[in-house]
Amino acid sequence: MIRVALVGLGRIADLHVPGYRRNPDACLHALCDRDPEVLQRRQAEWGVARGTTDYAELLADPTIDAVEILTPQLLHEPQVCAALAAGKHVAVQKPLTVDLDAADRMLRAAAASGKVFKVTENYVGYPPIVRARQLVQEGAIGRLVGVRLQFVSGTEGGWEVPAAAWQWRVAEARAGRGATTFDHGHHLWSTAWFLGGPVARVSGRIEAADGLMDCPAHFHWKYRDVQAIGGCDFFHGEGLRVPSHYYANDEWIELYGTTGLILVRRCTGRLREGPPLSLWDAAGWHHLEVPDDWQEGFTAATHNFVAAILGREPPLLDGPQAREVLRLSLALQKAARTGREVWLDELDSPVPAWTAWRCRRRERAAVPRPGLLERLGWGPDLVALAPRALSLTEQLVRDFDPTAAGSARARIGLILRGDGQPELQLGLVVEEGRAELLRTLPADARLTVTMRPGVWAAVLLKQKRIELAVLQGQVDFVGRAEEAVALRAAFHL
Repeated sequence: MIRVALVGLGRIADLHVPGYRRNPDACLHALCDRDPEVLQRRQAEWGVARGTTDYAELLADPTIDAVEILTPQLLHEPQVCAALAAGKHVAVQKPLTVDLDAADRMLRAAAASGKVFKVTENYVGYPPIVRARQLVQEGAIGRLVGVRLQFVSGTEGGWEVPAAAWQWRVAEARAGRGATTFDHGHHLWSTAWFLGGPVARVSGRIEAADGLMDCPAHFHWKYRDVQAIGGCDFFHGEGLRVPSHYYANDEWIELYGTTGLILVRRCTGRLREGPPLSLWDAAGWHHLEVPDDWQEGFTAATHNFVAAILGREPPLLDGPQAREVLRLSLALQKAARTGREVWLDELDSPVPAWTAWRCRRRERAAVPRPGLLERLGWGPDLVALAPRALSLTEQLVRDFDPTAAGSARARIGLILRGDGQPELQLGLVVEEGRAELLRTLPADARLTVTMRPGVWAAVLLKQKRIELAVLQGQVDFVGRAEEAVALRAAFHL
């Protein structure tokens, strides 16, 4: 039985307590809050006998195994480091902290302690988002190409939030860490990372409508390890009512793939009607019923904390993951503040401008660009390459990547004619994660491509780009060109 203490008993604590009450491997063992009235009220409300207003006294209690820290951001570093030094497992409410230097000190303290350390982020445990990620990984929408996040808030609806709960958020906003795009934004930046992986570069704009609230705002980013982009919009309505059991805001998420899309209709609130999760593919809409109460994500986070302590699963978000989300958040703030694109690697560099230049150069070098001779129509000796066209096509099929193909299906005819070679008629069939080369044209081909064998060989050798060959009139095709476009990643073209 893992005995957990909650530190900070404000409004958000209401969402954490059910997770421990529903967990047979843990119990809510002690409470801590600097306000004695709040402490006494929460002890009576939750039936917890142990309580203190002294954080040091709490950490000295040997009966406590773990602490969950639910205090304002500026308190995270000293409280986390003290708890780790006292031999406690630690979960801290998002965000990890307010800057990367503090984050690094916390991560070093966690490594030295040998204890479990994680950031509590409910969106990476929210069932519709978790299921959406599984669908992407299963290839349900082909290759992921876009992530769109939407946030809207109002002044009516939801539960009552004590005035004291806003005071520290106002102070944070005055320090440049907005309540919308930094504090609540962590949910969305965690979601962006959870669904698409690490981000390479970002841009953004914040319009502080009343001089304090960081809204409306728009952000855009490019993922690092996948060929996908993302975007997020924040809007607030004075007098807008947002139906919600929690805060008066809501979010929805759209995921775009090469063969389908996914829609998560709600998170915090219940602004949009309909099923919580929907998938669109070649067969049409599939509506999926999964638990969609916002509180479910908090329960998942607390259960993950306990399971990590017991060695049953890794913590999510662990220290390095939480640092990466914080780095994304800080990069977005910097982009909005400076009005320029920001590379995340800049934030770890003593010379950000030099790092940004190197990142731009590296990205450009990774994209094949035709040289001057090729743009003029000159280039490799296509006739000399022509005899290799068939063997290179056979190698192309052997190098097929089923993971990149996902659920894509295609039947493509390829006619190679000219350059003094006998005409070749080939078929490329992709289905059920497999690729097959036919020595004849498929009778039901939805796309037929004709070109010189030397041109095709140059494309396969990456001496020529297929797009340029099309623009130069060296490729003819009949049918659905998207059949081939969807397979470029799978064939490394």
